[in-house]
Amino acid sequence: MTYLNLQNVSKSYANVLAVNNFNLEIEKGSLVSFLGPSGCGKTTTLRMIAGFEQLDSGTIYLDGEDISNIPPNRRDIGMVFQSYALFPNMSVRDNIAFGLKMRKTPKAEINKRVNEVLEMIRLEDTEKRFPHQLSGGQQQRIALARALAARPRVLLLDEPLSALDAEVRVALRAEIRRIQTEMAITTVYVTHDQEEALSISDRVVVMSKGNIEQVGAPEEIYRSPKTRFVATFIGTANQFHGVASDGNCVACDNIRLQAGNLKEFSLGQKVLVLVRPENIRVETEKPLEQNDNVIPGKIETITFHGAVTRLGVNIGNQRVSADITVANSASVVLNQNIWLAFSAQACQVMAE
Repeated sequence: MTYLNLQNVSKSYANVLAVNNFNLEIEKGSLVSFLGPSGCGKTTTLRMIAGFEQLDSGTIYLDGEDISNIPPNRRDIGMVFQSYALFPNMSVRDNIAFGLKMRKTPKAEINKRVNEVLEMIRLEDTEKRFPHQLSGGQQQRIALARALAARPRVLLLDEPLSALDAEVRVALRAEIRRIQTEMAITTVYVTHDQEEALSISDRVVVMSKGNIEQVGAPEEIYRSPKTRFVATFIGTANQFHGVASDGNCVACDNIRLQAGNLKEFSLGQKVLVLVRPENIRVETEKPLEQNDNVIPGKIETITFHGAVTRLGVNIGNQRVSADITVANSASVVLNQNIWLAFSAQACQVMAE
């Protein structure tokens, strides 16, 4: 059931189009991430939902109500910022209770809610401390608790983890997902970190230059990108430029790639073939399998990434990335001649 609905929403600043005809339906209780590079319009869209920015055109509905012109303090929407925005002269308990006090919530109810959210974020022992006595991760959890204590209809998070170090980010995003799931609160999460968006979201909205490029489940966004931007922004994709040829092949500069069904492309049409590094096998001897694409190359770089090692392979006219693991690959060295093998199903073809 659609709970938050953005219809034809647009916003410009000094003749620069920040958000262009944005349409999105968000179901109640789901977590949706806006993902894209800086300047793509994701934070502007979030601020329009919150009421901090006025729409140039379009409508925003929340639970069937048009909230486009309702002031932020009457939208019943909670927001967590990158900068925490905690009051330095207030204790943790007073920071969390602040919004409730402004609403003139009864004292007993305030105490009950503060205790609930402190338990939820697992920081009960910090209630008497002040923000400067907490780590960055703890401060961000307090900011989250403050937003949740008001029991908002929608929770908005604007790059909430970008100021934290990598280990804390990973732990805290799992906490955010756990809390969001427990409360079943409709959440919109803004980030430029693709791993973050893919790991916690029910759906991901990929944005570029104020436009929606694709909306879908994380696995769909990764495995079936609809545009070249999505394919190259999400993860890593090797790109082979060529033209559609007969026999479901793509003729590139020095190679012909078997690329599955090319019925939607006309013969001679310029196309782009995308292949993920993890879908390429690295062989130290030429494979006998005739159904796969097999390309000879030389290893130019070897980069260790923990679970996988990424190889940069020169295939004559370009560099190709391929991932190997200790468990399923023979050891390789720099300048070694190898073969890259991948199936036609590993190729995604789109118009150039």
